[in-house]
Amino acid sequence: MGKPMQVAMNWASSWKETLLSLLEDLPPTLCPYIASISIDGTSATTMIIDSTTGEPLCKPFLYNESCPDALPFVTSIAPENHTVCAGSSTLSKLVSWWNSHNSDKGNAILMHQSDWLLWLLHGKLGVSDYNNALKVGYDPETESYPSWLVSQPFSYLLPTVKPPGTPIESIKEDMRKQFGFPKDCVVCTGTTDSIAAFLAAGATLPGKAVTSLGSTLAIKLLSTYRIEDSRFGVYSHRLDDKWLVGGASNTGGAVLRQIFTDDQLELLSQQINPLVASTLDYYPLPANGERFPIADPNMQPRLHPRPENDVHYLHGILESIARIEAKAFGLLKELGATEVEEVYTAGGGAKNEAWRKIRERVLGIPVRRAEHTEAAYGAALLALKGACQ
Repeated sequence: MGKPMQVAMNWASSWKETLLSLLEDLPPTLCPYIASISIDGTSATTMIIDSTTGEPLCKPFLYNESCPDALPFVTSIAPENHTVCAGSSTLSKLVSWWNSHNSDKGNAILMHQSDWLLWLLHGKLGVSDYNNALKVGYDPETESYPSWLVSQPFSYLLPTVKPPGTPIESIKEDMRKQFGFPKDCVVCTGTTDSIAAFLAAGATLPGKAVTSLGSTLAIKLLSTYRIEDSRFGVYSHRLDDKWLVGGASNTGGAVLRQIFTDDQLELLSQQINPLVASTLDYYPLPANGERFPIADPNMQPRLHPRPENDVHYLHGILESIARIEAKAFGLLKELGATEVEEVYTAGGGAKNEAWRKIRERVLGIPVRRAEHTEAAYGAALLALKGACQ
C-alpha cells in the first residue's frame, strides 16, 4: 500500500486515538462530575461504516474533498441551487462511493466524523444531528429527508437525525469504567465545527452575527428566516427555532500573509488611524475566483495601485476587506435574512484592534471580539443543553 493511501486509511484510527487521548487527559477528580458529552466535527467529513462492526468500509472523505464524478447525478435529483449541489457535499461523496463499489453495500451506513466518534462512546450506530446531515440533503425545517432523496436506492444508508445536543444513550460501561465517568453520564448528538464556534461566541438573538477572520472571511448570521442559494454558497443551518445563515468569501488572512509577515501586520496596524476612511479601493483575493458576496469563479484579485507607504497600503487592504464584509451582510439581507445588528469576531484577525474599529465604522454597527471562540466550548454548551433535558 502506498504512503498516501496509508495516511488516508489512518484518518479514522487517528481521530479515535485523539478522542481517547483527550479523555485520558481529563483530571481524574473531575470525571465523576461529568454529566454529558458532545463532539463537533468538520462539516461534510463523510464516513461509510459497516453497520455490524462500526468499522470504516473505505477511507473517510474529508470535508474539502470533491467528487465531481457524482455531481451530474446529484444535480439531476436535487432541487436547483440546493446545498447538496456541490462536489464537496456529503451527498456527492455518498453517490461517488455508491457508484464505485459493487459489493459490500448491504451492511453499509453513512456517518459523519462526529457521529462516529460519539458512537465510540454510546454504541448506537446510525445517529446524526440536523447540522451535520444538512449537506446530505436532510431538511431541518420539515425534520425529514425529502422524497427525492428517500426514493434513491442508497437511502437505506442515511442515518437517523436528531436536534444537536439531544441525549442518545448513557456512556458505554467499558468507557465509563475506563475514564471514571458517572453511571448517568449521557452522550448527546453533536454538530459541525463552525456551528460549535458560533455557539461558543454567545450570539443568541436574531441579528447577531459572527465573522471569522481566518484564512478566509466566513460569516454566520442568526436569522428568523431561512435562506439558501448555492450560487453564492449561502445556506442555513437550523438552531432551535432560528436559522444560522452562512457564507464565506475567499478574502481574508491568506491574502494578507502573501504580502506581510505577522510582525509587519502588527507593527503597521498600530500606525493606522481607523477613524479615517482609506481612499484605496481593492478586492483582496489570494488567487483568482470568488463566491460570496460575488459569485465569479474567474474574478481576479485587485491589489493595485500600491502606495509607497506600507501603512497606507495595509489600511487600504483592511478597509477593502471590511467593505466586502459589509457587502456580504447586505447580500444576506437582500436574500431575505434578518438584518445584522451586531458582529462578534473570531479567528486570528480578531486580535487586530485597528481592523475591528475600521470594520465597526464601515459596517455602522457594534463589532466586538468574541470572548470564547473555540468550537470545543460550543460543543460543551450543547452537552450542557443535553444534560438539562
